[in-house]
Amino acid sequence: MEVILVLLVALLAGFEGILDSFQFHQPIIACTLIGVVTGHPAEGIMLGGSLQLVALGWMNIGPAVAPDAALCSVASAILVCMKGVDMGVGMSAAMALAVAGLGLTIIVRTIVVGLIHMADSAAAKGSTSGVELAHLTALLLQGLRVVIPAALIIAVPVEVVQGALDAIPAWVTTGLSTAGGFVVAVGYAMVINMMATPKLWPFFFLGFALAAISALNLIAMGIIGLAIAFVYLQLAPEFNSASGPVAATGAVGDELDAIINDYE
Repeated sequence: MEVILVLLVALLAGFEGILDSFQFHQPIIACTLIGVVTGHPAEGIMLGGSLQLVALGWMNIGPAVAPDAALCSVASAILVCMKGVDMGVGMSAAMALAVAGLGLTIIVRTIVVGLIHMADSAAAKGSTSGVELAHLTALLLQGLRVVIPAALIIAVPVEVVQGALDAIPAWVTTGLSTAGGFVVAVGYAMVINMMATPKLWPFFFLGFALAAISALNLIAMGIIGLAIAFVYLQLAPEFNSASGPVAATGAVGDELDAIINDYE
């Protein structure tokens, strides 16, 4: 049953890599779900949270396809939660799996081009069922893109995985664990680089100052952040009705009323 549930999560993650409806392909969700079904929720949440900081900077831009968050999340969670691999090693392996998943994504999308032509032919004939079949087949291929590698990883006995890890020199595993920590920092830096604006930097440094106060827990930090966001929305000129779009709309309405009154 455990294996079936893990493969089900893998299938949903593959689907969501295209649908983006419930975000099952995001590391924080996929790793957590696999951690829950395997009886290791803490490991799944920790791994997913670390990988999520990296995946936040992944996005498809034009013809450029981002690394595969779904495959790296599912595969690394299987290694950590089912095979007992160290967290740092699992994160480093996730990066390699993300690149491998990128190749699989390109292959699947190339195959889907043929399915699109099939859907066009069915649409020309007025066959709604033919169009639906083409779309569902393409979606199934996206799910299998994650399920098949996940099944292969599960099929490898734990003893084989542990034996392979034990055969690796200590300096290599230490390097992989260190690299896993750097990967999170690099991913977080990518996100900050995209969000960095002069208006947001004060809040960034304020967060570090508040985090140094040990009496504040995560709930208190969240409430403070939400309060600051509301204050910012009320005071920022672009969101302030006194000088924003509402005022401009009102001015236009007054001019129109004056023209109508003159006409009458």
